Amino acid sequence: MARLTSLADLRRVIAEPRPATRSKILDALDDQSIDFLKRCPFALVSTTAADGTIEVSPKGDEPGFIRVEDPRTLLIPERIGNNLAFGLSNIVTNGKIGMIALVPATGETLRISGTAEVFDDADLVESLSSLGKPALLATRVHIKHCYFHCARSIVRANLWKPEKWPAPGRISFGKIIAPRIGAGEDVAAQIDAGVAGAYGERLWSNTPVSGS
Repeated sequence: MARLTSLADLRRVIAEPRPATRSKILDALDDQSIDFLKRCPFALVSTTAADGTIEVSPKGDEPGFIRVEDPRTLLIPERIGNNLAFGLSNIVTNGKIGMIALVPATGETLRISGTAEVFDDADLVESLSSLGKPALLATRVHIKHCYFHCARSIVRANLWKPEKWPAPGRISFGKIIAPRIGAGEDVAAQIDAGVAGAYGERLWSNTPVSGS
């Protein structure tokens, strides 16, 4: 198999899209897009670092957590996480953003691309509160284009069919981190216990619960 080196090579395999397909790409949200975001609890947000590195960050919250300010503007609340802040750093650096929003049991996904800014305005982050907790920051997205992606990838993956899912798996962050800090299995176990706590009683805070 030869490496493709030109768009002509690519288009010999992947045909040009039909004009009707291109016509679904909009420069603003329509009524279906707005309704979709009201039901959306999860999105993947992509950004680009100064050196060209791509980052993709998962964002999840109550349905509708991505607020529609107007058909060309979104607000995404920032919640407690691992503090790496790769995506936020990239937005502050160059402002480029892409998103895929998902709704459980719905095959189509909503793709959005544009530019973004990060704000810490007190009233704004308060307005994005969840369970009485203000957002840490707010990312305002200015939409350049958006469109619904067809459901074929979701259907092929059986993503919303629990009977087709593999057995649940568990990732050990301890096995990743402990060897790199010169620690052993006891520290690895402590790290994994800390992660388990972050998924439970510390879901909304990085501060350890008293007595833990």
